[in-house]
Amino acid sequence: MAGENLPLIAAEAVTVRIGRSELLSAVDLELHRGEVVSLIGPNGAGKTTLLRVLLGVLKPTRGRVRRQPGLVIGYVPQRLHVDAVLPLTVERFLTIGSSHRRLDLGAILGEVGAGQLRQALLQELSGGEFQRVMLARALSRGPDVLILDEPAQGIDFAGQLELYALIERIRDRRGCGVLLVSHDLHVVMGTTDRVVCLNRHVCCSGQPEAVSRHPEYVGLFGAAAAARLAVYSHAHDHAHGLAGEVVELPAADEPGRDAR
Repeated sequence: MAGENLPLIAAEAVTVRIGRSELLSAVDLELHRGEVVSLIGPNGAGKTTLLRVLLGVLKPTRGRVRRQPGLVIGYVPQRLHVDAVLPLTVERFLTIGSSHRRLDLGAILGEVGAGQLRQALLQELSGGEFQRVMLARALSRGPDVLILDEPAQGIDFAGQLELYALIERIRDRRGCGVLLVSHDLHVVMGTTDRVVCLNRHVCCSGQPEAVSRHPEYVGLFGAAAAARLAVYSHAHDHAHGLAGEVVELPAADEPGRDAR
């Protein structure tokens, strides 16, 4: 069917001006079902502004956003402050404002590898644990699109790799579209299908390897970043738990081996 080729969500010539400042200039972006798109760019490039436009929180000065009818978006913000004096469990956090049955929580937490955290206090979670709980909350809506603003912020390198591998598995299992913001293309390159490099306008877009060689990418991030991406690969014989601890993987001929 022709409709199957239409994007789930698309920004068309989106421009955002606030006062005399132009935060975005004629930005085009599409996200299709089953696709992971990484949005990269320096600080102040307008990445979070573009996410706000896509979410419908901010109205563009010019241009428009098209969404598939009935589109459901799951969103993980860059930051979420939780008051340290508020004794909030993971279960309570996931059910606030939600119509989902309590029986759904076990499956959702299990999907993000956080089943054991159901009764844990939100304030006591590690960075990696907290991000998985945030991802579980986004998934509880049954989204067609996942929008993740710097999901690996505050997580060590090994934990970042594990989180991006989890995002890829969720995409494969659910068939949703994923738009994620990251500063580190070399980390997300194994997960992403397409990269959009933003600096208030779209500097370049395409597959990670092609973007890494584009003059505007090199100009923004430097030749060293491009060289690091060109030689980057990730394959190891262990995984990492929620707190970053090493977890041995089964042998290569054992069922359940997850090669990355």
